[in-house]
Amino acid sequence: MMTAPLADATALIPRAHVEARDPEALTKVAQALGPGPFAAVILFVSPLADRAALEAALPEAFPGVPVIGCTTAGEISPDGYAEGEIVAVGLPAGSFAVDCLGIDLAALDGQELIGRLIRARAELARRHPGWEDEFAFVMVDGLSIREDELTAALGPGLGPVPLFGGSAGDGTRFGATFVLQDGVFRQGRAVLMLVRTACTVKVFSLNHLVPTDRRMVVTGADPARRVVHQINAEPAAQEYARLLGKDPGQLTTFTFAAHPVVVRIGGSHHVRAIQRMADNGDLVFFSAIDEGLVLTLAEPLDMAAHLETAMNGLSAGGRPAILACDCILRRIAAEENQRYGAVSALLKAHGVVGFSTYGEQLNSMHVNQTMTGVAIYPPKVGP
Repeated sequence: MMTAPLADATALIPRAHVEARDPEALTKVAQALGPGPFAAVILFVSPLADRAALEAALPEAFPGVPVIGCTTAGEISPDGYAEGEIVAVGLPAGSFAVDCLGIDLAALDGQELIGRLIRARAELARRHPGWEDEFAFVMVDGLSIREDELTAALGPGLGPVPLFGGSAGDGTRFGATFVLQDGVFRQGRAVLMLVRTACTVKVFSLNHLVPTDRRMVVTGADPARRVVHQINAEPAAQEYARLLGKDPGQLTTFTFAAHPVVVRIGGSHHVRAIQRMADNGDLVFFSAIDEGLVLTLAEPLDMAAHLETAMNGLSAGGRPAILACDCILRRIAAEENQRYGAVSALLKAHGVVGFSTYGEQLNSMHVNQTMTGVAIYPPKVGP
């Protein structure tokens, strides 16, 4: 099988963006996406939007269409990085089939979830036996502290199907995050979209961080709250600052974005990003942490140059449409290092849309300070 030589696959996936506070936002989004028909519509919604008004407008804007979404820590629109917008993506029914599964994180049952996933995959395969490519996309309450448990539970039911996703955001406020399914924004929820498609797809993950030789051991932690009390038997923030050659009073969100820590899992390093420093000097993390864990300080490469190389690799056979979940810490680091404009321009040039997250999901892992996503190429054609 070969891929049709279509230079720009972004035309296959309708995209739209509007100002989040526009009272006619969904009407304008629906008009911009076109008549469809759509297998599903995905909305990435600024926390500035009126969620109740959006819920009321959904039935008329997208009658009979599954609509899923979440609140964001910033959006990625067709024009690059955005703030205060609603970004919409439509999956045309002629090339995509989906099943959207809602998950109550407070009542997460691994065995029940595995059964639901297996049945949903089998039904999609029965409906479209000639479509060979699959992927799964998940959005989850970014303040639930349940992402690690969720991804571990999803793995056995998904089998070989690659998974990516993002944790819903609330700008830089970290107050409340919401997931949209069945016409309602809810907390404490996740939504998983299983996708079977005639298109060729590639799920990917990237980060621009390089481990150093500076290591530390977590010697006191509260894993349930993702809080580290001690590093190397010293107060956590104090020891982290010492390793950076900084005063603990100098630690900011920008410091954590510029100097993340990583752990080695299965031969690869994965970020365990620091969200903030508590008033008592503890460090609060975005993902799972525990006593005895060895952390390694990482240093960044040039984000724009690294992103350009990665995007060029994905575009080697033609420009794909890319749906991406990009950590809020990457956006913060880009701003701090005066690379925001360059990164935004690259996202626009390579057809990337999505949102800035409080964490990312990749297969059976919850990770941080990465971009995870799917590149969607034209449908396969005969030999």
